[in-house]
Amino acid sequence: MRSRIILSLFVLLISATGAGSKDGPRRIRLSVLEDKIRGGWAGQMIGVSYGAPTEFRSNGKINEGEIKWSPEMVSNAIQQDDLYVEMTLAEVMDRVGLNATTEQYGEMFKDSKYSLWHANAAARRWLNNGIKAPLSGDPRYNGHANDIDFQIESDFIGLMTPGLPQEANKFADRVGRVMNYGDGLYGGMFFGGMYSAAFFETDPRRVVEQGLGCIPARSGYGRIIGDLLDWSAKNPGDWKKTWQLIEDKWDKDDPCPDGALQPFNIDAKLNGAYVALGLLYGSGDFAKTLEIATRSGQDSDCNPSSAAGILGVMLGYEKIPDVWKSGLPPLADRKFQFTNYSFNEICKSTLERALKVIKTSGGKVEGDEVTIPPQTARAPKLEQWNPGVPDKRIVATDPAWTWKGSWEDEQGRPGRAQTIGKAASSGGAEATLQFAGTAVILVGPCSQSGGRADVYLDGRKAGEINAYIVERTSDNTLWHTYGLKPGPHTLRIVTRDDADPRSKGKRITLYSAVTFRAR
Repeated sequence: MRSRIILSLFVLLISATGAGSKDGPRRIRLSVLEDKIRGGWAGQMIGVSYGAPTEFRSNGKINEGEIKWSPEMVSNAIQQDDLYVEMTLAEVMDRVGLNATTEQYGEMFKDSKYSLWHANAAARRWLNNGIKAPLSGDPRYNGHANDIDFQIESDFIGLMTPGLPQEANKFADRVGRVMNYGDGLYGGMFFGGMYSAAFFETDPRRVVEQGLGCIPARSGYGRIIGDLLDWSAKNPGDWKKTWQLIEDKWDKDDPCPDGALQPFNIDAKLNGAYVALGLLYGSGDFAKTLEIATRSGQDSDCNPSSAAGILGVMLGYEKIPDVWKSGLPPLADRKFQFTNYSFNEICKSTLERALKVIKTSGGKVEGDEVTIPPQTARAPKLEQWNPGVPDKRIVATDPAWTWKGSWEDEQGRPGRAQTIGKAASSGGAEATLQFAGTAVILVGPCSQSGGRADVYLDGRKAGEINAYIVERTSDNTLWHTYGLKPGPHTLRIVTRDDADPRSKGKRITLYSAVTFRAR
């Protein structure tokens, strides 16, 4: 039955697109283009709502539990960050134009009011401290540069670049550098390439292959997707075996301070592989694609959101089964949180942007026929950030630390007497850490009462900590450095008696340090 459905879709697509080969212009009816864009946004909404109850509940293992679905669950999408963040980025294009710069996207991000975590939060923190984009996503500042953030916000770019992977890469390079770098940036390029291909492909494998063509094959991201394509070809009927191969080789050495030496992994390339896994083994079946992308674990609401978004483009909205989309019409005019868009409005806006991109790329819109010029993806120049292999998490109570001055024990949640860190709220307190390695991250909370501290490495001033952060921004990477010579080092932190003018206090809290060894 499934093969007949896929064959029918293939016939439908050929009749919809009309003449035009992969090497020449492609033609698609305007109504079909609109339906596919609508299918992409609907797929994202369905996928994130389907996977939301499982997010980070299954880390480093396949989720074998029950996953429930009812159509009204899709209303959860209205409050989801991987939808409303990308819509506010899209609004920059609608307001400023397609030529909006990375710095202009950064200004929007700096002033945004929604809650942010990981690379997004670090970017907003640095933007509010006077560091402009693209440095806000650079690993010299952003200790989460390889995290998933831009990847889960890049869908809107692929949806406005049908059959135009190089245009998708161009926009991804401008937007993604606000919060990511290297593999974190390539995640958005890979997804944009898959969306771009999905407008004219019926084979999920071809979609994944064309997405891979948008990123450097020698990058960590390129290598994991290359492995996945190889392993899935060798194990065509067993997605769990391929998942285990991914786990064994790639679910390790996450440099994120939350994931280092922990089962939790918010790395872009690992989670991107789970999206591609769902597409490859879902074989065009909406339910199966959702299930595999979700059961793979880790960020298991964002991953099925993108997988279903890409498949939603391949199928088009009208071909998404009613059991999945019937909850959408009642909320189609309801605004997404923190945005000026409803489902209907973001679909309309995306179509308008897509037509502009097509025209500026040399295409045509004549009546109901859209002609898209041939375009081949070109991978950007290779850039990578790899601080090394996480080696130790040295907690505040470890004897490797020495403390002088007004440090006090920071306790855990109420009712727990366990010391989780050391805190000081005045100048002159010193903490010294003896460690060995090639990189180190100081872990502790930033807050609206955060203070400042000077950091000395091996006797020399190496930087400073500013633990103040704007509201609804969660970043715990107080300070980091990498590229050190292997061997022993001494890190000294000295609290200061001043703070950011916006801060309500001068508090510096240290939970731990994550050290890395050379790979």
